[in-house]
Amino acid sequence: MSELYENRELSWLRFNERVLEEAEDERNPLCERLSFLSIFQTNLDEFFMVRVGSLHDQMLLENNPKENKTNMTAEEQIDAIADRVKVLAARHDMAYREEMSKLEKYDIKIINFAKLDAKQGEYLKMYFDHEILPLLSPMTVSKKQPFPFIKNNEIYAVSVLASKNNKERLGIIPCNDGMFRRLIQIPGSAGYYMLAEELILHFLPDVFSGYTVVSKSLVRVTRNADIDADKVYDEELNYRDHMAEVIKQRRKLCPVRMEYTRDMDKKVLQRIREHLNISENMMFKKGSPLELSFLFDIQDTLRHKPEFFFEKRIPQRSAQFDETKPLLPQIEEADKLLYYPYESIRPFLNMLTEAANDPDVVSIKMTLYRLAKHSKVVEALVEAAENGKQVDVLVELKARFDEENNIEWSRMLEKAGCHVIYGLEGIKVHSKLCLITLRKDDGVKYITQIGTGNYNEKTSRLYTDLSLMTADEKIGTEAAKVFQALSLNQLVKTTESLLVAPKCLQNKVIDKIEREIQIAKDGGEGYIGLKLNSLTDKKLIDKLIEASQAGVKIEMVIRGINCLRSGVEGKTDNIKVVSIVGRFLEHARIYIFGKGDREEMYISSADFMTRNTVRRVEVATPINDKELKDKIREIFMIMLSDNYKARIQQPDGSYVRVPAGEPVINSQERFYDIAYEKAGNSTAARE
Repeated sequence: MSELYENRELSWLRFNERVLEEAEDERNPLCERLSFLSIFQTNLDEFFMVRVGSLHDQMLLENNPKENKTNMTAEEQIDAIADRVKVLAARHDMAYREEMSKLEKYDIKIINFAKLDAKQGEYLKMYFDHEILPLLSPMTVSKKQPFPFIKNNEIYAVSVLASKNNKERLGIIPCNDGMFRRLIQIPGSAGYYMLAEELILHFLPDVFSGYTVVSKSLVRVTRNADIDADKVYDEELNYRDHMAEVIKQRRKLCPVRMEYTRDMDKKVLQRIREHLNISENMMFKKGSPLELSFLFDIQDTLRHKPEFFFEKRIPQRSAQFDETKPLLPQIEEADKLLYYPYESIRPFLNMLTEAANDPDVVSIKMTLYRLAKHSKVVEALVEAAENGKQVDVLVELKARFDEENNIEWSRMLEKAGCHVIYGLEGIKVHSKLCLITLRKDDGVKYITQIGTGNYNEKTSRLYTDLSLMTADEKIGTEAAKVFQALSLNQLVKTTESLLVAPKCLQNKVIDKIEREIQIAKDGGEGYIGLKLNSLTDKKLIDKLIEASQAGVKIEMVIRGINCLRSGVEGKTDNIKVVSIVGRFLEHARIYIFGKGDREEMYISSADFMTRNTVRRVEVATPINDKELKDKIREIFMIMLSDNYKARIQQPDGSYVRVPAGEPVINSQERFYDIAYEKAGNSTAARE
């Protein structure tokens, strides 16, 4: 059976390879390829901080646990990761060089001192002396001066220094502390730049003037960021204050990777490695800059060249709503479904604002995971509280890398009079759930919104997500049950309409798969369609394998991690897996069970990952309205038909591009075409 599984971490690296392919794909405009280069790098940074960091923690355990699908130990996984990352990093370096060489045709170039004339060199020396040197904090390492703390993912200039008596020591200088510009314009050559860290590295002899610089390099260290906030919880602390402490701890966790840009003496590298306690296979020599965010600054200088960017597309108004009339009554008349970024998030935001001011609305309850920096969602909730509505908000403070943002929002909400809670011990609340309660003459009514993505106006333009708004009484009643359980620090144990993890999602999905298995065994047409970000839950994987062997047709669109190998003869050959990596980040989750009259369809915040199915509060909602089911089915089928950005998984776990065909189907662009047509904007990009 081992040939049916893919290791989670190696599958993720296959996904990031698909991101890198987008940087290499010349069908993408030049500046967009630069974006994919940067995305590949930031993805890899987070992978090391979280996933490799977690594996390092596992290595410290006495029982040496093995991964449950490929039976690899943590050490074996780290070794395999190191080997694969070295290959991908070399490709990334090559792609960077190729794309930057293409920019030279347009007089954009990142240069070093070898390319400067004397006058430019004099200017940079003066610039360094006046603008950078006074802000530097150089350090040397000796018996009396210990090795300094190296911050996570920050760039340092490191040098081997020889004194007059030939004793060697290390010199270390932080290069990106935010006090000076990173991208330095070269005078007399518009579009030519030097990176500040390269300037610092060049002038190290001036900084360490009493020494001889023997060798030098730029260095960047990545630290473990995988803190279990509940395990280190101090009950004497306010939970919000506790999470602020967790963030501080994260910055100091052990290093898991070191990158460097120049050859240095092996003894020196060994000394640095030993001090940081980094294994040799986690040290990577880079042939491109250690951090690529400056590419976005370069993009900004090229905005006047629209051919360098994807065609401008604007989220369209939804034809389901008449925005000249109140929205809540329209939702009471029929279910509504928004599809971001193709349709605007505006109707949802307007619905919240309307609810904040509607005299019939008595309460708004909402789960918040990741928010925009200037959140209109929070503004509407604050307005509702100030208008005397009962506003209950669950703010998940354990939303990784968004904790600080969420702490500030929670303070603002509390100050406005909202009732704020912080989730459950040991379990993240990842559901995207909003419940508006109205008191009318004929009783209490609910408007429920359930989505696949965060309440974030910024990412609604970048991520593809679905958002259902419904007055369905069963859905509203069960949503109220979810909020009641959360407010009491409890879990929902039974449901009829919604699927609610961790108690009522995985088991119910298994029941639905088993139904399709039985139908196939009875000679019927068993069918399962899934759109996910990731598939890692072994119980669900094994059940899908069983379904394939029973003859159930299974079609899956999985953007990222996929631990199931499809197409293995006699075992998973009834399973097709497609991955789409394109202009927008595919984020919507869709579950389809059965066809025809017995078709059941859900949208959800939950991937089929163990962390989602049994370790988080997640909600999947049924889609009951026929028109909405047709819309979602069309979305799913267009993705399966994509022959431009889609890759199809092979039996060995690798992915190959779907062969080009006629007509060309780029699913994401097709969805925008549909949104424009329905909004009556076939040519003009306007909301």
